[in-house]
Amino acid sequence: MSDLPGYMRTCLNTGKLLSLAILVSGGIVLQILACALYNNWWPMLSVLTYVLLPMPLLFFAGSNDSIFDESDNSWVNFTKFLTGASTVGGIAIPSILKHAGVIGWGAFAMELSSYFVFGLTLICYLWMSDEDDYSIL
Repeated sequence: MSDLPGYMRTCLNTGKLLSLAILVSGGIVLQILACALYNNWWPMLSVLTYVLLPMPLLFFAGSNDSIFDESDNSWVNFTKFLTGASTVGGIAIPSILKHAGVIGWGAFAMELSSYFVFGLTLICYLWMSDEDDYSIL
């Protein structure tokens, strides 16, 4: 991609950023629709996991360590554990609410699809940040 002119690279990077914004917006819309369509706001409880998910990485990981590398540092291992627990909570909360009969199948399906849209957004972000031309990590 280095042989492209500067304006073309900027346009492509803007398109990538726009696609990330559309994915995040779609996840938020699915999250809100899961609550609004069924007049039950309990599914919004899973938003807590979306807010808490990056917190261990911000507080404990540090800037020199990669989260994907093996480490003997106990803080990095603790960070991985808390991030995994938050990730499981994103699926567990709607599942528990469905099992308890608090939400219906439609809200449950929208909650899980919102979770997977946010996961797809994260994977696309990590893929884009690995490229040399568009790295903000």
